[in-house]
Amino acid sequence: MPFQPRVAILVPAPDYPENWQPAFARKATALTGAGLIVEQRVWTDPGDLSGYDLILPLFAWGYQRDVAAWYALLDRLEGEALPVANPVPVLRWNSDKAYLSELGAKGVAVVPTAEVAALDEASLADARLQLGADEVVVKPAISGGADGTHRIAAGDAIPADALGQRRLVQPLMPGILAEGEFSLFFFAGQFSHAIVKLPAAGDFRVQEQFGGRETVWEASADAQSLATAALAAAPAPPVYARVDMVGDAAGKLHIMELELIEPSLFLHHAPDKGAAFGTAVYAAI
Repeated sequence: MPFQPRVAILVPAPDYPENWQPAFARKATALTGAGLIVEQRVWTDPGDLSGYDLILPLFAWGYQRDVAAWYALLDRLEGEALPVANPVPVLRWNSDKAYLSELGAKGVAVVPTAEVAALDEASLADARLQLGADEVVVKPAISGGADGTHRIAAGDAIPADALGQRRLVQPLMPGILAEGEFSLFFFAGQFSHAIVKLPAAGDFRVQEQFGGRETVWEASADAQSLATAALAAAPAPPVYARVDMVGDAAGKLHIMELELIEPSLFLHHAPDKGAAFGTAVYAAI
C-alpha cells in the first residue's frame, strides 16, 4: 500500500460564526485525491501535533481577532520544529500587512499605503495628503474578511473602532468599483486559475458576507507577472498562494494583498478542481 501522509488542517473553534465547512470539503477532497489523510484540529487549542506529516493553517479563520493566540501558535509550531505549510516564517510575515511597504520598496506595484500609529483627524488628513486622495479606505494591519475595514469620504467621521488605533490608510481604488478585485492562485509556484470578485451595488467590499460575488477570470500575462513578482518577496516560496490585485483609474494593476495563511482558494473554479493544490501539498511533505 502506498504511503499515505497524515495532514492536520487547522480549523475554527466550534462557536465560530462563519460557515467554513463547504470550503473545507473542497480542499479536503483535493488533498485526499492526492493520497493524503486529512484530519481537523482547532487552531486555538490544537493539542499534540507531533504525529502529523504536515500542518496546514488553511482554516485558522478569526486569527486577526486573537492576534496574541495566533502569534503564540506560530511560536509553538516553530519551537517544536513542526512541518507547516506555508512555512512559519511566511505565515508570520504575511500576518501583518506592513509587508506591502516591503513589496513597494522592491519595485512591486502595490496599492499606495500610509501606516498610521494612532488614527485621528490630523493623522488621517496627513495620510490623505500623502496619498493624494480624499476618499480612502482604512483597515487594521492585521485583518481578514474585511474586519474593521471602512470607506471614509472627505468630511466623514472616523469610525469609533478605528479611532486611536494603528491603521493602514489607502486610496479607494477606482478599479474595485468598476471592474472588481482580481485573485490569482498559485500552487508550488505555478499559476492555477483566477477569479474576479465584484462588490454588491453601493459597497466596496467583495467578500461574500457583504453580497460580493465571483466569476472566473482569464488572467492576463501582466497580472500573472505582477503576482509572481509579489510572491518572490516572501521569506520562502509558498506552497499555496492567493494574490489579490485591483486596478487604478488608468487600469494599471496593483497588489492589494497576498493571502498565504488561510485563503479561500475557489477550487471549484480551477480547471483541475484542485488537483494541482493537492499535488503541491503532497510534495511539501
